[in-house]
Amino acid sequence: MEKERTSGEIERPDTSAPILPIVNPALEKTEPPSAAFHPAVYIATWITLSSSVILFNKWILDTAKFHYPIFLTTWHLFFATLMTQILARFTGVLDSRKKVPMTGKIYLRAIVPIGVFFSLSLICGNLTYLYLSVAFIQMLKATTPVAVLLATWGLGVAPPNMRTLFNVSFIVLGVVIASFGEIKFVLIGFLFQLGGIVFEAIRLVMVQRLLSSAEFKMDPLVSLYYFAPACTIMNGLVALLVEVPRMEMADLARVGYFVLLANALIAFLLNVSVVFLIGRTSSLVLTLSGVLKDILLVGASMLIFRDPVSPLQGFGYTIALGGLIYYKLGSDKLKEYFANGGRAWADYGVRHPALRKVIVFGVVIVVLFVVLGGLAPRLPDAYTEYPKSKLGALLGEKGA
Repeated sequence: MEKERTSGEIERPDTSAPILPIVNPALEKTEPPSAAFHPAVYIATWITLSSSVILFNKWILDTAKFHYPIFLTTWHLFFATLMTQILARFTGVLDSRKKVPMTGKIYLRAIVPIGVFFSLSLICGNLTYLYLSVAFIQMLKATTPVAVLLATWGLGVAPPNMRTLFNVSFIVLGVVIASFGEIKFVLIGFLFQLGGIVFEAIRLVMVQRLLSSAEFKMDPLVSLYYFAPACTIMNGLVALLVEVPRMEMADLARVGYFVLLANALIAFLLNVSVVFLIGRTSSLVLTLSGVLKDILLVGASMLIFRDPVSPLQGFGYTIALGGLIYYKLGSDKLKEYFANGGRAWADYGVRHPALRKVIVFGVVIVVLFVVLGGLAPRLPDAYTEYPKSKLGALLGEKGA
């Protein structure tokens, strides 16, 4: 009996029929490459805008003698309301707001109370610029995480934790030392800043409660879309009662309409930059960027507004910043980063031993210079008048 062969009788597919591709080649060709910027661009943009808003507000309220902080806050919020409405109507930037089940009842019960504390924090924050230096204000703002932690416990969002309280105690200690070292301490300004921190902490905890529900997830720009109109009305009513009756058109003209427009635009762009910064970076980068921004602001305050910073203040602020980083990152993360940094520094020493010694020597010299300069006696005015006059000619006298 002849053996049948079956290996060659397997049915082959009909090649005349079209074969569906596994990957759509047309889709691959038309899909554009990612055009995202490097994270450093978002970090630098956020630091620049955040610092500019603070320095700009200080200049308008103090140097330009526009002593109407509530009106300025209302103008910022009105501009933000106008811009978010335009973006919502003509762009897709705020399309995520459509996923938020916002009703009139929810707006009155959730958004308006948060808007009240938001308005109070902004008003107190701007009032502070009339009394305290930017450098000292930034030092006081380092206590915001402590206030948020206490508000979280007080409002029942999280149970108290003594270990966490001990971790944040270094921040408080550093700010207390910096406050004792403040040369131009004004009690009313200190109280305004303290009130602003408390109101901001309560607002953040209330927002945390609102966003704990998955259906109310909002990015900062969508939050501004909902909060800005309510805050504009509330701040506007306060401004009408307190500041507008004593305002004159000459006050606005003295500052400049274009200056006020630029100020509001920068404040709004800051909120836009926060959206991109959160989406492109990690919590570590956010924390370190905030610390870097505060340090740069202190330096800018000393340079632009001639705000004095004593060595005791610098020492206290260093403790506060160290405590802030420790609280934000935790001991385990810090140990990991220090270990990685130690290995990288050791490798650098192996590859560039001479340059490493130069860097260490330079750091020691700078530290000694700062410490001994702070402890040295103050020179008579006759020795400091000439360099001050030359520096004033380059930078312009304060209030010019």
